[in-house]
Amino acid sequence: QVQLVESGGGLVQSGGSLRLSCAASGTISNINTMAWYRQTPRQRESVAVVTSGGSTNYADSVQGRFTISRDSAKNTVYLEMNNLKPEDTAVYYCKVTTFYQRAYWGQGTQVTVSS
Repeated sequence: QVQLVESGGGLVQSGGSLRLSCAASGTISNINTMAWYRQTPRQRESVAVVTSGGSTNYADSVQGRFTISRDSAKNTVYLEMNNLKPEDTAVYYCKVTTFYQRAYWGQGTQVTVSS
């Protein structure tokens, strides 16, 4: 059974930084993309994604402030978040997709940015 365990969320002041981690455990192989999404009461949006080849893509709203990275040997993905803004407040989820199009989601971690 595959499980994604997220950590690193919390409360931070505007302009501050946080680093999220998501580690995949269990029998999982052939990971293609690893990504972060966030959920607000209004919507769920893709924040950042990194492919198996190391290519990255970011939402316009976080470009230049967030950095996604992965450690494929550890099946772990990270999200470094700098210059946080109140509008970044959300529940952040990681998602792992294999080359066989099987997708796994983490349980979510709350990020709250105070003004």
